[in-house]
Amino acid sequence: MTDPTGGDLLADSLINQGVSTIFGIPGVQLDAAADALQSRTDQVDFICARNEQATTYMADGYARSTGEVGVAMVVPGPGVLNALSGVATGYSANSPMLLIAGQIDSKAIGRGLGALHELPDQTGILERLTKWTGTARSADEIPGLVREAFVQLRSGRPRPVAIEVPPDVLAATSRAVAAENVVAAPLVPDEQQIRAAAALLAAAERPMIVVGGGVLASNASVALQALAEALEAPVLMTENGRGALDARHRLAFDSLALRAFREDADLVLAVGTRFVSTFGTKVDTNGAPVILVNAEEADLGAPRAAVQKLHADARLALSALAAEVGRATRGSRESEFARVRAWVGEQFDDIAPQREYLSTIRAALPDDGVFVSEFTQVGYAASACYPAYQPRTYIGPGYQGTLGYGFATALGVKAADPSRVVVSVNGDGGFSWTLQELSTAKRYGLGLVTIVFHDGFYGNVRRIQKNRYGARYFASDLTNPDYGVLADAFGIRSAQAFTPQELAGVLADAIPANEPILINVPVGEFPSPWHLIHEGVPRPAPLAPGSHLIERAGV
Repeated sequence: MTDPTGGDLLADSLINQGVSTIFGIPGVQLDAAADALQSRTDQVDFICARNEQATTYMADGYARSTGEVGVAMVVPGPGVLNALSGVATGYSANSPMLLIAGQIDSKAIGRGLGALHELPDQTGILERLTKWTGTARSADEIPGLVREAFVQLRSGRPRPVAIEVPPDVLAATSRAVAAENVVAAPLVPDEQQIRAAAALLAAAERPMIVVGGGVLASNASVALQALAEALEAPVLMTENGRGALDARHRLAFDSLALRAFREDADLVLAVGTRFVSTFGTKVDTNGAPVILVNAEEADLGAPRAAVQKLHADARLALSALAAEVGRATRGSRESEFARVRAWVGEQFDDIAPQREYLSTIRAALPDDGVFVSEFTQVGYAASACYPAYQPRTYIGPGYQGTLGYGFATALGVKAADPSRVVVSVNGDGGFSWTLQELSTAKRYGLGLVTIVFHDGFYGNVRRIQKNRYGARYFASDLTNPDYGVLADAFGIRSAQAFTPQELAGVLADAIPANEPILINVPVGEFPSPWHLIHEGVPRPAPLAPGSHLIERAGV
């Protein structure tokens, strides 16, 4: 029996960690890795994208919809650079993602010889966009690097990591053995800090809980619900935290509710959230003291101010707090909850057209169906008010705000579980970033429902030019394909809907079919949602009723 190559060790080490899907594009620096994967197709599915950018988006969607590690593999240089937007999105959204990055020959790294795909400092670039990056200088080092990558992925705050593998290292043989499975090691809370925080919570009369992506990353929903019910405390979910508590639960609220609850709140428990504004400033709690819980120590510091800090895994901390608090004795807050819920509903009336489309999609999806948002008019509204019923069923771009990430990310979600209903909501601007991945949907039979809300503009840019610059429009209009012809060119189904009611009919047919479909929804101007998303933004003048609708004859 011959000794394994570096490519063999890489493949077997990944398999031992439970990796069953890799998104990538092969290339000359990855030949030995590709050959190793070719002989392991019964253990690992390799989904070949049409652009490296899509590989990391897909890995991100896979990771955030499952909680498992999403893996992407690309060649060095332009391959890595193309993949970095997905890495940056994953970094902002706490995604457990592994990028296998090709390198130039190990003996040429750093010498500036102009080798094919060489970058001046690829390692340094990756180090600045990942939680950890390692470079294999010999085949013997590969198992150890894979092990360390998964230690980083399965401890503390989840974020992308990277391993660089030069072609000569992948091709070399070794007597090393593949890395064994790495067990997750969540950060255990300090018992004294738990008791102190629990005492504050038990003494509070009107506490509220604000949760972010850390609650989902640690699978803390059960513990969250137990603590919230014990405290009779409303749970306000940030965009990254949507689905941490079923939106239908009587304690579940959109983050906009903070503006109402803080009027009388006497304590705020912020768990698994950066707990800063979109612009990086301190959250206004109207003087209510704050308890911070986070696995990322940096997110416990300034500009935040806290009476108690817990550097800990969200699930372990919430479970410990629930056990320590027990069932607090306080009166019903139902009248307060009803008042706040009514107030929030009134604010969302400002974006009624977007909400109508969102309600149509929500009604068509099963409870575990996944909504993948995008930076588009309906997507902006979704970030504020989409009702997620289960964890990992709403996926947004995180604070990176990556235009064009959504469609490819949704393909990764669908690849993770082809039987699961997944809807990708796009604008015509963002969809153009990765529309070539319709080929990937067709090739691998990924039955993704893709909706393009088509207005012919970069809508947000257009709105700013209209409202702030006297309608002096510049580079905000688009030339789009005929979406039906585009879908036909890739051999997939297409449909068109002009109203929420028509969209409901299309979805009723498309979802049970579970095959790729591209749905074109021509729309006009939607009302601005920004005053609901960013505090301090003035409420805009209302648009004329029906301005978002396009008559069929006018298209």
